[in-house]
Amino acid sequence: MLPGTAAKSDLPVDPTDPVALARALIRAPSVTPDAEPAMARVAELLTAAGYHVERLDFSDHGPRVANLYARIGTEGPNLCFAGHVDVVPPGDAGEWRHDPFSGALADGLLYGRGAVDMKGAVAASIAAAVRFGAPPAGSLSFLITGDEEGPALDGTVRVVEALKARGEKVDACILGEPTNPAAMGDAFKIGRRGSLSGVLTVEGKQGHVAYPHLADNPIPRLLRLLGALTAAPLDEGSEFFPPSNLEVISVDVGNPVFNLIPAKAEARFNVRFNDHFTLASLEAEIRRRLDATGLAHRLAFRPGASQSFRTEPGPFVEMVRAAVAAVTGRVPEASTSGGTSDARFIKDLCPVIEFGLVGRTMHQVDEACPVDDIVALTAIYERIIQSFFAR
Repeated sequence: MLPGTAAKSDLPVDPTDPVALARALIRAPSVTPDAEPAMARVAELLTAAGYHVERLDFSDHGPRVANLYARIGTEGPNLCFAGHVDVVPPGDAGEWRHDPFSGALADGLLYGRGAVDMKGAVAASIAAAVRFGAPPAGSLSFLITGDEEGPALDGTVRVVEALKARGEKVDACILGEPTNPAAMGDAFKIGRRGSLSGVLTVEGKQGHVAYPHLADNPIPRLLRLLGALTAAPLDEGSEFFPPSNLEVISVDVGNPVFNLIPAKAEARFNVRFNDHFTLASLEAEIRRRLDATGLAHRLAFRPGASQSFRTEPGPFVEMVRAAVAAVTGRVPEASTSGGTSDARFIKDLCPVIEFGLVGRTMHQVDEACPVDDIVALTAIYERIIQSFFAR
């Protein structure tokens, strides 16, 4: 970090200026799981804007995770903006054009870790909400986490549980994840595929490669089992989702030498699945394919699996589509592609739609977004707020 960078995060900032807000958040380093510097900045800004801010921090699964829920207004309907201020590590800062936590402006771009994913969108939502002010009837709220880029065990999922337990009513949510592949207005997400991970293990007997009759090589059996998992597609996709896909992500025998038959072979895989499956039916299909081989094996599914979900077409979806089209001049695709996000937890609280910046540089060296895109996103969020309370 360049000398003096951290101190810049304490400079006063106009809460209606999304670019200044985004720069202030970038200058508050918050590499997961330590998002406290940026979370404190968000809390300060929302408190000054008249929001009742609650810190809902949890540490049940590791270091304390910074979260907050902020609300202005006490009646319904309640429109919530959600996001995260934790970021992935920047890597070697020397490879960046500008210090990753400087929030540098150059050639119309805002540089910094989190500019795209997703401090830029958090800043845009705060600026839009502060410009709108307190709703004449209803409430605006924010659900901000510091655990989206980490294990996601003590972040949004825990805040949602806490809000549901006390009967907090949220009617709709906009999550500012980067959803546009190439340009603002490309796409918004109305759902996500589910995710299931597993570990497949085959036991053998260790021995010398020159005496295979005295050993039992597990690798050929593991390869046959993996072939059974991947030989046929899981499905052909559905009306709203692309096809489910199973990807083998690791095959390991822990063998550093060339004259040893290993005692055990292990493979790890992940499935991104659509609404043809539930978690239970997908697990059953995987077991069926493996059992059909007749080969001995062990299968263990990893914790943290999630179901596919979709926000039903209707007024909320059309309201977001219209706001994006009005500002960008492009009618966005209603997409369910990509990986997982905290929307998988928020959907248990209320309908959720994701729309944010262009994701081309997220997690990369020199992560950056056009300043004009942050301005446009703020205008889109303003239209969504206006339309939500007008109806």
